[in-house]
Amino acid sequence: MSKLVWDATGERRYETGTKNGVLYPQVNGAYPTGVAWNGLTAFTKSPEGAEPTDIYADDIKYLTLRSAENFKATIEAYTYPDEFNECLGISTVALGAKIGQQPRKSFGFSCVTTVGNDTELDNYGEKIHLVWGASASPSEENYQTINDSPEAITFSWEIDTIPVEIKGFKPTAYMVIDSTLFKTEAEKAKLKALKDILYGVDADDTVTPAVSASDPRLPMPNEIVAFLNGN
Repeated sequence: MSKLVWDATGERRYETGTKNGVLYPQVNGAYPTGVAWNGLTAFTKSPEGAEPTDIYADDIKYLTLRSAENFKATIEAYTYPDEFNECLGISTVALGAKIGQQPRKSFGFSCVTTVGNDTELDNYGEKIHLVWGASASPSEENYQTINDSPEAITFSWEIDTIPVEIKGFKPTAYMVIDSTLFKTEAEKAKLKALKDILYGVDADDTVTPAVSASDPRLPMPNEIVAFLNGN
């Protein structure tokens, strides 16, 4: 056993940024088509639950039970895809005319954050965040007059989720893929193939052998696990 070392070269890691947002509207329990989400400014994870409840017996603290955890998050952006309107309860009733207070469609979501370190800075790696079973809550939209210090409106939506099945574990609504753990060329090729599934492949692109030309889609957790495990 060796002595602990703090802040060794290459191990001073950090995370920053958010980019490459993708919206995946839900269709019959699946997420068959993704659309680019431009103008993404923030993705904030805010899980709740997992609250402790102490149980006492024999005049001592016997055990602690925890409530179920619920994955919640906030998405902030300067704009959003037209396809997100249905997720906000907005329906088109005539050319250029939309109404609110309609049923809200569930959706999936993904975005990328940057992983850096002291030697490669922001080129060290990235994390792909995946969300299933999301629904958006109403949010405030504050419009102000244009003045000598103009600002673009930032939209913000709180999202709640319904977990989906993942074999061998409790259901989950969130998964993160860490590119820094894919070390070998074979592993990196597998990550590239997964990104081809998430973001789509043009017919004239250089296609990863495991993926043919296709539209972007969000696989379910079991499919991703099987894919990454080589099955």
